[in-house]
Amino acid sequence: MTRNIIRSPTHVVEVWGDFACFSRPELKVERWSYPCPTPSAARGMFDAIYFKPEFYWQVRKIELLTQPSYVALRRNEVGSVVSVANVRKWMKATASPTPLLADDPSQRQQRQTMALRKPRFRLHAYIIPRPGHEHEQAAFDAQFVRRASQGKCLLQPYLGTREFIAFFRHIHSFDGEGQPVSYSQKLGWMLYDVFNLQELSDCHAKPFISMFDAEISNGVLDVPSFESDLVRKPTTTERREG
Repeated sequence: MTRNIIRSPTHVVEVWGDFACFSRPELKVERWSYPCPTPSAARGMFDAIYFKPEFYWQVRKIELLTQPSYVALRRNEVGSVVSVANVRKWMKATASPTPLLADDPSQRQQRQTMALRKPRFRLHAYIIPRPGHEHEQAAFDAQFVRRASQGKCLLQPYLGTREFIAFFRHIHSFDGEGQPVSYSQKLGWMLYDVFNLQELSDCHAKPFISMFDAEISNGVLDVPSFESDLVRKPTTTERREG
């Protein structure tokens, strides 16, 4: 059963940077970027500016402000992840830190990346309070506007990967703002998000992969709501087996 959702004002930010890479999952280890952010990546940029467990961001629309331009790069990645148990030991000083180093030949893996060059996007999203926090809607919206207008963020937003940092500005009105570029492309099944947005409220949430049939039309990617039937989600059986 779909619960009633209080719709907040749509917030708009413009983001840009030197490079971006929103990897297509079907290309496995080689990183080939979509021409625009995935809804998950766009949500992450809003979260970087303002996030609280009491709400989640619903991305509504992504606009391309520059024509997609690709550049081939080689990047060093590490072949494993740091153990959470080891990190806790380091924090308690019961063990010496042994970080993973991309410069270490025994740990690094060189990957080919087709990244976007000089990308610029305009992201539209609104806040959906979680049950019991609907009365805080106006406060959430006001705090985001204040932070984004002043260039404040909880962490530096990035364009797909952390080394591709993103600059941003809040857009109050569209007077004098540029139009999306003339670019259309059917992207096929695109990653929507990696968590269940209706349940994600802490760092212990389990992965929940959802996808949607994405298409850029005249420089605009319209994003359906997470609750929409257009967003494919795991069934109860698939989640249990996973």
